[in-house]
Amino acid sequence: MGLLAILRKLKSSPDKELRILLLGLDNAGKTTLLKKLASEDVTHITPTQGFNIKSVQSEGFKLNVWDIGGQRKIRPYWRNYFDNTDVLIYVIDSADRKRLDETGYELSELLIDDKLVGVPLMVFANKQDLLHAATAADVAHALCLHQIKDRPWQIQACSATAGEGIKDGMEWISKNVCRKK
Repeated sequence: MGLLAILRKLKSSPDKELRILLLGLDNAGKTTLLKKLASEDVTHITPTQGFNIKSVQSEGFKLNVWDIGGQRKIRPYWRNYFDNTDVLIYVIDSADRKRLDETGYELSELLIDDKLVGVPLMVFANKQDLLHAATAADVAHALCLHQIKDRPWQIQACSATAGEGIKDGMEWISKNVCRKK
């Protein structure tokens, strides 16, 4: 099958694909979460210097997940990946309470960008397996998520390394985004 035939096939069933943008500060657990979604080993993960792309099958949908590095120097380039985003997944290190203001600022900047207007938001409050992690409710309060009125959103407690909570978050995406596509 040639490239043109493959492109036609993909174009003929656009309702079967979702483009997911996976963002968050460095060390939040984005790549670990992506590898867990793809059923890959999470024991040796290094910081993402650019981006990772993985396609994952979920409930009849092909999820094209773009995991973009979260280092301060990379964040200005996030906007280059906003086009055609169906879902924004934002990952937060719940155990790093000192950076809640910084991550809240970055999230608020994302939510006001014209290319992301109305894009559903899933916030993963990651690292819940650590004793000093803020609860999902505390993270939601710190980020003022309750003030978001222009899109569906959800916060989900999770531990990406253990895989806990990820399925619940993806089910929310399935119910609130996939079914509408």
